[in-house]
Amino acid sequence: MKAYQLGPQNGLESLTLVERAMPVAGPGEAILKVRYVCLNNRDLQILEGRYGAKKAEDRIPFSEGLGEVVSLGEGVTGIAVGDRAILAHFVSWIDGPFEMRHFGADLGTTLDGWMAEYVKVPAAALVKVPDSLSDEAAAPLAAATLTAWHAVVEVGQVRAGDLVVALGTGGVAMAALQIAKANGAFVAITSSSDEKLEQARALGADYGINYSTHPDWAAELHRQTGGRGADIVVETGGQNTLPQSINACAVNARIVIIGVTGSDGPLPNYGSIIGKNITLKGIAEGSRAMLARLVRAMEATGFAPVIDRTFAFDEALEACRYLKSGAHLGKVLIKVG
Repeated sequence: MKAYQLGPQNGLESLTLVERAMPVAGPGEAILKVRYVCLNNRDLQILEGRYGAKKAEDRIPFSEGLGEVVSLGEGVTGIAVGDRAILAHFVSWIDGPFEMRHFGADLGTTLDGWMAEYVKVPAAALVKVPDSLSDEAAAPLAAATLTAWHAVVEVGQVRAGDLVVALGTGGVAMAALQIAKANGAFVAITSSSDEKLEQARALGADYGINYSTHPDWAAELHRQTGGRGADIVVETGGQNTLPQSINACAVNARIVIIGVTGSDGPLPNYGSIIGKNITLKGIAEGSRAMLARLVRAMEATGFAPVIDRTFAFDEALEACRYLKSGAHLGKVLIKVG
């Protein structure tokens, strides 16, 4: 089969197309014929050698996609040949709280990922895709959208009427926007692009703040909302943006930390965490159980991830370059078969 490998991880160009043997399902395993792969920023960081220690050069990359089950190993139940399926990239995290051991079973890093014609995965991690969801709607669910679900619903405990703030217009932020709106919340989006803010408003955002023209975007949020603070902040910016996120909060707000970039040293407004009774929680993607709940919510509400652009299998490098350019709004897909 055709597959891509990480190569030396010294830049996007290290992505290498090779021929690999067809995977064979062992006990408890499933083979999926890959239909779509979805790109995420961490995939680019891995190719550039910026995501922890370098991985095996023959590792098949990319952590998210959708496939059709074509073969099952001994003892597999709950999924059948012919089913379309997805799975969270921490494949051993089935339910319950996160454990450090799940980092050892991570598609695209410690395990071969999706960027091939076929992929072998633990069948217990699979979530069947219902007929009501298209391939394009389901392919981007198991990483950025699941992370947004974890942040807004599982941790944020969003309620109708809450104000949710999502930083940026990437996959997690756009998914957070849609999930929050599906739950009856108000949403504010930040961006350095007025054009992207208009696109976010077209998708349902109630407030848009350009942080280039309003560097104190927390103050601008309070101005636009009549002094109301955020109930939930989906913090994708990392330590550099965390002080502003704290300032943006209302009393008893929840900040869910996803971004790990940047460091400005100690927080200048540390006391506000206590004064406002703010909860800060870091999260890692989500479990299979969370993914199953997300799929059910999509069936009930009809929301679907925003797809910016789809590339062909032999355009994988061009897809990576496009994602890195930052020109996208929403998800970038690669059609495999």
